[in-house]
Amino acid sequence: MPPRRGAAVRQEDGRGESTNQRLDRNWLELLQELRVMQTGIQILTGFLLTLPFQGRFDELDRFQVVVYLVLVTLSAIITAVVLSAVNLHRVLFGLQVKAALVRSGDRIMRASIGLTGLVLSGTAGFIFDIVLGRRAGFLVTAGLLVVVVLLWVVYPRLVRSRAVAGRAGGSV
Repeated sequence: MPPRRGAAVRQEDGRGESTNQRLDRNWLELLQELRVMQTGIQILTGFLLTLPFQGRFDELDRFQVVVYLVLVTLSAIITAVVLSAVNLHRVLFGLQVKAALVRSGDRIMRASIGLTGLVLSGTAGFIFDIVLGRRAGFLVTAGLLVVVVLLWVVYPRLVRSRAVAGRAGGSV
């Protein structure tokens, strides 16, 4: 299978796996990552879903209510996206298309991570908006989005490029 665009060429890593064994291992690793993400999203969603039942919820202004509803909607979408990997596995089970399943699972995970970054920073900004005011909410949201992009996009690409360069140069 040719590498996807922008991906480093995969070299033998000494595991002695067949293609099917590698695909099975990759699928299991993806499932484990999705389980971790699902737990975090369930906690965040549960927190968001309890807010309307709090006494101060009626004090939210229109902007805060809209932000809250957007966050709940995004959180529900993430839950659906994460669970779509399970459904995809069910639909494709037994068709011997594990490579397509792993590629799709990777896409699902990437989408889930991106959406989670939005909900995470939005929820923190929402709380700061309520506690300290609109300006604090915007600053925290923007600041956390920057941190998320740095940690989840920039840093992994830097590590990856160094790892690939080190492997090409013969040292790791």
